[in-house]
Amino acid sequence: MKKIITFGTFDVLHVGHIRILQRARALGGHLTVGVSSDALNFSKKQRYPIYSENDRMEIIKSIQGVDEVFREDSLELKGEYIKKYNADVLVMGDDWVGRFDEFKSLCDVLYLPRTEGISTTQLIVNIKAYV
Repeated sequence: MKKIITFGTFDVLHVGHIRILQRARALGGHLTVGVSSDALNFSKKQRYPIYSENDRMEIIKSIQGVDEVFREDSLELKGEYIKKYNADVLVMGDDWVGRFDEFKSLCDVLYLPRTEGISTTQLIVNIKAYV
């Protein structure tokens, strides 16, 4: 049974999130998801998520096919998370192509295509336009 690990903020859940989680799960028998902490999200995007890290973790854990969820506190700890959760495959969206190749010595690294035409950032912009 292959163990898959992936990471994300998963704020304002949308079909793109569901699809990448489904495709990641289809690669193995166990899916572990690292959910970016509020502080990590702020450091990456200069904004806090709409939903708190605890709410986002609860939402992701409730999705069929997700076996384990943890809080990701630092991008620099990805290798440690891969080791801790005994991952065989790291799955990331293709907007990160090449960024995590350094972990190929620890596990396979796959970059899956994002769902075209949808992003959390764009959803937030659209929602703000209606307010």
